Amino acid sequence: MLTLQQNAAKLAAALASQNVKLVFAESCTGGLAAAALTAIPGVSQWFCGSAVTYQEPTKIQWLGIDPDDLEVHSAVSVRVTRAMAKGVLERTDHADLAVAVTGHLGPDSPQELDGKIFVVALARTGRLAEAPLHQAELFRRNRPDRQIEAATHVLKLTEEWVRQIGPAETQALRR
Repeated sequence: MLTLQQNAAKLAAALASQNVKLVFAESCTGGLAAAALTAIPGVSQWFCGSAVTYQEPTKIQWLGIDPDDLEVHSAVSVRVTRAMAKGVLERTDHADLAVAVTGHLGPDSPQELDGKIFVVALARTGRLAEAPLHQAELFRRNRPDRQIEAATHVLKLTEEWVRQIGPAETQALRR
């Protein structure tokens, strides 16, 4: 598995080659995905920023998350993660692609949810990609290690999704 910084470098190269502008909405990763990406010189041409919405009221205020969704589905759900991607994309006019992440990284998570993360990408063209991940075998370390591993997954998945955007979709994003 590549490191956090190696995945950030691969994502930066993909953003440049595909000419895609990216924005994140991060919860459980606490901004680590953005921090790793912004360590790459020149990435500001393609990386718009990250909304670190850790608490539920922040998700509601910054991203327009429906409080009912939080109550019914919880903040760590594919529904809320989708809404986070949609909310950050709507609020970042110059972004082409939004990626959102939520998760339970412990140590006080319910056992059945411990180590579960959701990652969702939403392109301005409407294309949606989702990767609900529950890989507890990868998350048997302390919380900081789990955050690094979750951020690494976010960067890796985002790089894969960016590379799937073809020339026609890239042109559609520019209209």
